[in-house]
Amino acid sequence: MVACNDGEKAAAPSNDIPGKEKELADLVEKYPDSALLVENLTQYYRENGDYTNALAVISKALQKDSTNARFWDIKGNLYIENADTAGSIRALERSAGLYPEPGVIISLGTLYAQTKDPKALAIADGLIMADKARAEKEALFIKGLYYSSTGEKNKAIALFDQCLALNYSFMEAYREKAIALYDLGKYKEAIASLDKATTLQNNFDEGYYFKGRCYEKLNDIPNAIEAYQTALMYDPDYIEAKDALGRLGVK
Repeated sequence: MVACNDGEKAAAPSNDIPGKEKELADLVEKYPDSALLVENLTQYYRENGDYTNALAVISKALQKDSTNARFWDIKGNLYIENADTAGSIRALERSAGLYPEPGVIISLGTLYAQTKDPKALAIADGLIMADKARAEKEALFIKGLYYSSTGEKNKAIALFDQCLALNYSFMEAYREKAIALYDLGKYKEAIASLDKATTLQNNFDEGYYFKGRCYEKLNDIPNAIEAYQTALMYDPDYIEAKDALGRLGVK
């Protein structure tokens, strides 16, 4: 396993920082053993998109107490949001090793699946066997992700269908099923799956985005544009949808 600080260093202090940041930083400096204050400062940086300082704060706290499973979990989620899959896996492995909380195990299994690591299947089986976790649909989803990532699309689709049989409002399962169908060239079937999702949750921005991709493949440009625009209506910062519209000549 990696060292507790994972190579991050605390940011150099500055006299020119916002009042709220200084207030939180001063409190952490005054009460360094307060987990709540550490989390508050980390969250402040996270909400402002400053992952460098957020990771620096949590890493410094872990240098003092490398047995804090929650801090490792927070660090893992910061890495996910900052598009560092490898760093997230390392941090979540540390968290799960200290305290195997179901939410952490599910996050770790999902990352294993996305990176084609067969440990995803072992985690999924463990979740199914652990009755207290009550995570059967999440376990099936992890298996589906793994098989989709490794190219076994039909097996993945069957697993996503099992997820939806357990919980018909599981939006991520609709999305991943549609992606698998898209990869198989079954664009109309993918749209049908996403239609169900967006009927159940009409603000499901990802559903509209992937519908747009399917319509593009069917050369149905008007419906593709409408789908991308709807995705942006619900998430104005959806970069992929903006790029898609730009590609189609829509500003």
